[in-house]
Amino acid sequence: MTTATQLLILPRDSGNPRPLDSKKPSCARFFSGLDNPNATPQTKFKNQKLLAFLLPVLALLLCASIVHAQSKLPKIGWLSAVSAPPRGREEVIRRLRELGHVDGQTVAYEFRYADNKFERLPALADELVRLRVDLLIAPGTAGALALKKATKTIPIVFLDVTDPVAAGLVDSLARPGGNVTGFSSVESLLAGKRLELLKETVTKLSYAAALWDPRNPSSRLEWQDTHAAARDLGLKLHSLEVSSADKYESSWRDADKAGIGAVTVLSTPLAAAHQEQITKLAAKYRLPAIYVQENFVTGGGLMSYGPDQNERFKRIAVFVDKILKGFKPAGLPVEQPMKFEFIVNLKAAKQIGLTIPPNVLVRADRVIR
Repeated sequence: MTTATQLLILPRDSGNPRPLDSKKPSCARFFSGLDNPNATPQTKFKNQKLLAFLLPVLALLLCASIVHAQSKLPKIGWLSAVSAPPRGREEVIRRLRELGHVDGQTVAYEFRYADNKFERLPALADELVRLRVDLLIAPGTAGALALKKATKTIPIVFLDVTDPVAAGLVDSLARPGGNVTGFSSVESLLAGKRLELLKETVTKLSYAAALWDPRNPSSRLEWQDTHAAARDLGLKLHSLEVSSADKYESSWRDADKAGIGAVTVLSTPLAAAHQEQITKLAAKYRLPAIYVQENFVTGGGLMSYGPDQNERFKRIAVFVDKILKGFKPAGLPVEQPMKFEFIVNLKAAKQIGLTIPPNVLVRADRVIR
């Protein structure tokens, strides 16, 4: 049976360094009236009334202590252009947890999503700055630019930015300067390689398409590099510009009607948030497609070529860890991927009636059978 004495003994913490001890003389007189069977009825009644008053007060003090402790936790803001939280967010949080930054215990998070409305990013960036977060994370160029415009002092860590120098986020990769650093995805530099793999996979390919989002600065840069690569490879390239998920169906239908032989899906937050829809449309119209991220292929897509996804999540967590420990973004060089993977899904190939040539298959780092 829990006694009144036990209820009043609080655990030792920052808000209660010296818990009550009913055996001390200062407390003995009060507790004796509750636990002593020989105490007079008047004493018991008096102490019961006092107890009824003290318990709510002590509970409020304890809650205030907990809230105060949580308010001191470092706060990390996350700004994304898409509404659905992609895999990246959970992976970064998991990696940070492994480094000792546990949500609700040693760190707190504030998440903001623009619901694919890029015009909302500046307001959401300002909102995070007003919350006085200690650090900001931005997946994608558009979000990173909005954050940089909103603050010159709060550290910003970006990921999935194709060319941070060209975008104006940093002065150089080796010396970022200012309050921004992060992990560059170098997607545009691999545009030619992806088209080359498509051409080798689809025999007699002469007409291809690139699916991209014209609102996204990184996607725009990737489109330019893809167009240049197509010219060098002797391919005619059609532009499939999609800025909302409800346009994907019509874009693939138009590609099929136009006689396009294959599609390269460029890296955009919109595409990442709707990968299942995109891979199903590729299968529906029996169009071979190559992607940047491996999760498109593990989710049913044909093939992908791009940086190892796990590497970027790990490095972003290390950036955040260092900054929370006092490092300045200006002194942390922008990092680039060191490992790249070519993944082929033979199940997806069979579904659209495509045979992967042996010379392509032998180059795959991973084959899904």
